[in-house]
Amino acid sequence: VQLQASGGGLVQAGDSLRLSCAASGLSFSRYNMGWFRQAPGKAREFVGVVWSGGNTRYADSVKGRFTISRDNAKNTVYLQMNSLRPEDTAVYYCAADGGRSVRWFLSAEYDYWGQGTQVTVSS
Repeated sequence: VQLQASGGGLVQAGDSLRLSCAASGLSFSRYNMGWFRQAPGKAREFVGVVWSGGNTRYADSVKGRFTISRDNAKNTVYLQMNSLRPEDTAVYYCAADGGRSVRWFLSAEYDYWGQGTQVTVSS
């Protein structure tokens, strides 16, 4: 199984970015796909999830600004980030949960992880 995250970069506050995560080696449509992030010196935190059925949930800190979507035909999950803030600066990781855990906000519930992509938001 491979998850390949891409799309990170350096942007200014208020800008937008779209991250992509291409998956291979798994039955993608059956997996819940999550996004997490980790800032320097901080624990990895939940950003959002898109369930196999397409429903989504978000952390309060990103609700209304970030949108997760998935394209099962392309085995890809996206994270559209708008109105970016300096506090969004982190390495962003995509993850796959085959067990469809009810604790989808916990990183330990995910089976596979991408390598991470850096997002830096300058003020």
